[in-house]
Amino acid sequence: MIGVLKAGAPREALAYGRGALAGQVPDPGGEARALLAIAAGVTRAGLSGLDDKDFADNVMARYGTLIVRRRAGTPLSHLRGTRDFYKHTFKVTPDVLDPRADTEVLVEAALGGPFERVLDLGTGSGCVLLSLLAERGGVQGVGADISQAALEVARENAKALGVCARARFVHSDWLDGIEGRFDLIVSNPPYISLADYQELMIDVRGFEPRIALTDEGDGLSVYRLLCAQAGGYLTDLGRFIVEIGFDQGAAVQDIFDAAGFTEIQCLSDIEGRSRVVSGVWVGGRAVI
Repeated sequence: MIGVLKAGAPREALAYGRGALAGQVPDPGGEARALLAIAAGVTRAGLSGLDDKDFADNVMARYGTLIVRRRAGTPLSHLRGTRDFYKHTFKVTPDVLDPRADTEVLVEAALGGPFERVLDLGTGSGCVLLSLLAERGGVQGVGADISQAALEVARENAKALGVCARARFVHSDWLDGIEGRFDLIVSNPPYISLADYQELMIDVRGFEPRIALTDEGDGLSVYRLLCAQAGGYLTDLGRFIVEIGFDQGAAVQDIFDAAGFTEIQCLSDIEGRSRVVSGVWVGGRAVI
């Protein structure tokens, strides 16, 4: 069917794309336009500035291949190679969790208070850490991840945002390779239970790193681990802020409380679902 895509026929190509993606994605028309823009090397808005001659055989062939990959479940962000998050565009690959708008709640919560040194555990693409550094010019940050491939993506994003001088990336299994203390620790850990992981859509389960999605257990094990250790890496009155699943608010707040955090809060996303839990560390409290 790809053979029907003719050079210089963008309208027909879009109609083909809508039909090919119908029933496969929520917005087949919008995604067809996005894929044609990727094939042509422009933004979606930039399509309107092109002439028919700009849609040569190689562009149409690329477009057809993109449609096939999208129908197979490849996320649009992986086809594009980038994802917009907070105020910036980040490189994404299959080695990192695809940044989502829900995680912007974590960034906003972190920016709600002062900090000079921030640690991002499980940094992935670096989207949270680098968004914070871009907003706070004098802040120094460390991004930690167990994946070397993810750290390379984060370094590229730091360079693109111009914050390399203030960002350091560490290969670490959570806090094992971390030294020093921080005013703020943030994390978007794997919080999907093993049972729920099996039910994820194919464009998530089949294309994003499993280690960034599920803890292979009840979805709460990383919170228990980090809360038990975070106090040893926080300054007095330092803050610890994590993203959570929509149904984990009460359980994660209990974990924070048991570990000795104070001023514990649960914040909601734009749809009113529990999304972030934060707590303050008072120096000298016992660490469980």
